[in-house]
Amino acid sequence: MRKKQFALLVAGIAVCAAALTGCSREGEETSAGAVRTDAPAQTEGEESPTGESSLSDPDREAADQVAALIDAIYVQKRTEDTDALCAQAKSAWDALTDAQKALVEGENADWDYFGRDTGDASLDDPRNQDGIGENEILVVSFGTSFNDSRAADIKGIEDAIQEANPDWSVRRAFTAQTIINHIQARDGEAIDNMDQALERAAANGVKHLVIQPTHLMHGAEYDELMEAVEACKGQFASVNVAEPLLGPVGSGATALNADKAAVAEAITDAAVKEAGYDSLDAAAEDGAAFVFLGHGTSHTAKVSYSQMQSQMEDLGYENVFIGTVEGEPEETSCEAVIEAVEQAGYRKVILRPLMVVAGDHANNDMAGEDEDSWLNQFLDSGRFESVEAQIFGLGSIEAIQKLYVEHTAEAM
Repeated sequence: MRKKQFALLVAGIAVCAAALTGCSREGEETSAGAVRTDAPAQTEGEESPTGESSLSDPDREAADQVAALIDAIYVQKRTEDTDALCAQAKSAWDALTDAQKALVEGENADWDYFGRDTGDASLDDPRNQDGIGENEILVVSFGTSFNDSRAADIKGIEDAIQEANPDWSVRRAFTAQTIINHIQARDGEAIDNMDQALERAAANGVKHLVIQPTHLMHGAEYDELMEAVEACKGQFASVNVAEPLLGPVGSGATALNADKAAVAEAITDAAVKEAGYDSLDAAAEDGAAFVFLGHGTSHTAKVSYSQMQSQMEDLGYENVFIGTVEGEPEETSCEAVIEAVEQAGYRKVILRPLMVVAGDHANNDMAGEDEDSWLNQFLDSGRFESVEAQIFGLGSIEAIQKLYVEHTAEAM
């Protein structure tokens, strides 16, 4: 959630309240190549000519009520009240004026929750249908509320797996209930959580269940998935869990494998083409470096990021660097990566997610307007001629989809 943007927005409500209906926050492209989709805002520190006195207490009360409803569904546990709460939050939001919507701010709530346009949800398929049959492939993802990314990245992987396995039914589960609730409240799309998906499989008489996680590594999310699987194994004749994208973790920073090599080649090739270079060597000759940004984790699996850096070096990709939003491991922090890129002598930087989806982390932490986004930290360092961001998830890359298909086949 980007609270700073809305603090600025509140100061300008009196100026733009009459015209807010016609304001658009889409399609603005920055000089760095990242698409900005932020709410209209004044320059920081600029006050409304009439002050905030034009904002009535009823306006604030109405906005606060919606914020409370959003906070009530921004939770990781589904209850018997979740469906009703999601509907109530959306109904209350729709009843607000545009000026009131701009005031919505809570512990986790802000204008973005309902107001940000992330694409057409109808292009997605929640894959929550019954009539599964005896053989099911359950594709488990953390999830994203960014509709375009969900359709291109998660659905892209699911579609590839379904095409490769026409005799099996592919279904979906998300592990982030906060995201499931967000999508349901805003778009009316119901996506199963892990428990719901397993209950659906059992109720449909599934005998053979293959679970394909779209997670990058054997991290915390994968551990939680395995706990859920252990609890339900007795309901099926067979349950097999496929490898995550990067395969086995390995014991040290230099422990490489074929999966990591395939991912390194696929994401670098996609980034190079998107940047308009004929090859990675051509980009290096032009002084350009590529920085792939992962999430980061305190889990022991964080060594996977160090291994990916080792994999890039093993492939001879000297102008490719690995970073993480969380800065774990330490050498993947923004400050460390800025230093590494500068020391290597590169003058141009292209940022791209090392994440299955191009969701909140890609759009905000990597390429957002806040001063602590990676885009702005690289720009503000003053060490580079240009910094650009490519907002694409891994799931939309055909070679990555193929790797998931191979993992599913191995699990079968």
